[in-house]
Order: sequence, then structure tokens, then C-alpha cells
Amino acid sequence: MVVDSDGDLSPATLAPDLPGQGWFTSRLERALLSGRVEGAVHSAKDLPTELSPDLVLAGFLPRGDPRDALVTPGEETLAKLSAGARVGTSSPRRAAQLLALRPDLTVMTIRGNVETRVRKVRDGEFDACVIALAGLVRIDREGDGQPLDPLRECTPAPAQGAIAIQARIGTRFAEMAAEVDDPVTRSCVEAERLVLTQMGGGCRLPLGTLAEPLASNRARLTVAWAAEPGAPVRRITEESSMAGLSELAISLAQQLR
Repeated sequence: MVVDSDGDLSPATLAPDLPGQGWFTSRLERALLSGRVEGAVHSAKDLPTELSPDLVLAGFLPRGDPRDALVTPGEETLAKLSAGARVGTSSPRRAAQLLALRPDLTVMTIRGNVETRVRKVRDGEFDACVIALAGLVRIDREGDGQPLDPLRECTPAPAQGAIAIQARIGTRFAEMAAEVDDPVTRSCVEAERLVLTQMGGGCRLPLGTLAEPLASNRARLTVAWAAEPGAPVRRITEESSMAGLSELAISLAQQLR
């Protein structure tokens, strides 16, 4: 069953300009709560920080590539873009991190789905744009983007690249979804969402955070935050055990607040 989200029904409105949270998930949640559907599949980065107490994120699929990607007509890197280059993004987070590295760039609002944004760059409307690499991969266009370093260039949005399965608590569907749950993805995404919650934000907050699994049951957590686009970006990277990710998430958020 296809359920159009409020965000899908307002294509001319950018996500940061939509009031409240849950514009891409609330209709699905209402369908779950009413019993019209047994489960819902979400892009995890679209989920609001507060979820219905009657619903559970029962399963996370193995995560795709969480990085952002720079799309250009050729193979230019961020450092090699010309002064004043027109870079399209609708994300305050991406705008803040781009301008922190390259204050000479002209960051402009870009609209449309992934294919539309790539086409606008190819047609010369923009010199480049920044979009989620996972979005390019899912339409077999990963060759159109240059990955951005999440530790030094552009730290992605919380839960970017992850797919979550939501269900009503205590249902057979929730049990089935739990059987395909990827525990590493869950631990990483939950830590990133905890940072977001601690910072009190949604899609308007210029916040990036990425938890990455390392060897020997260790993990690395990076958080990047700016008060607004054009302000300095504060970025912190620390390691912990996988079991200690939640504590580290709270600690880093406290350092940045």
C-alpha cells in the first residue's frame, strides 16, 4: 500500500520550511495506528525525535553509505570548485559545513528529487549540488557524485542512509521485522538520533552526526554543529565501545550545547 506523505503532497515546500516534525512519516504512522497497514518503511533520517508510544522501530536494515556526495558536471572536488561556484542544497546542515570550508561559494536553494537535482547540475543551472550518496546509489547513479569526507568536509544528517521498519508494539509484524534487524545499524542510528534529541533539533538544525563501527567492537562518533549557515562549525570525533555509544552521544552533545 502506497501512502503519500505530507511532504510528498507539498513538493514546492522545502523540508526545513515545513512546520513541526514528521512531515514524511506522520501519515504512515496514522495508517499503522488505525490498523490500515501492519508495518511502515521509512528513511530513518526523516523520523521525528519523538515517536508514538504505541509504535516501535522494530527493525533496521543494513545501512547504506551514509555520506553526502558532491555532484558536478565533471569530477571536480569541493576544493577545486571555482570561486563563487553556485552549489545547490536545501539543507541548513550542508550549507553551514560547505560555507565553513569554502566561504567564497554561492550556496543556493535547490528543489526536486535526486534525478531532478542531478539534471539541474548537468543543465548548468547549478555548478554543483550536495545530496545523500545513498540516494544516488538507490537510483544507480552513484557515479554522478564524489563522496565528501564525513570527518573533515560534510558530516551527514543523523540516520542518513538507514532504512527503518516501524510497527505496532506487540504485533506479529513487529516480531518479523525484529528478525531482520541489523544490530550494528541500530546502535549507530540510535546514537545519532540521541545526539539530535539532546540538541533539541529537527531538519532545521545545522547538525551532522555519524556513528561508525570499528574493529574489536569499537565505534567512532562524529558530531558537527553550527549556530547557522556561515557560522563556524564545531566538529568533535571520539571513540568508545559499541555499548558505550549512547553515553558518548550525550557527552558530545553536552560539549556542543
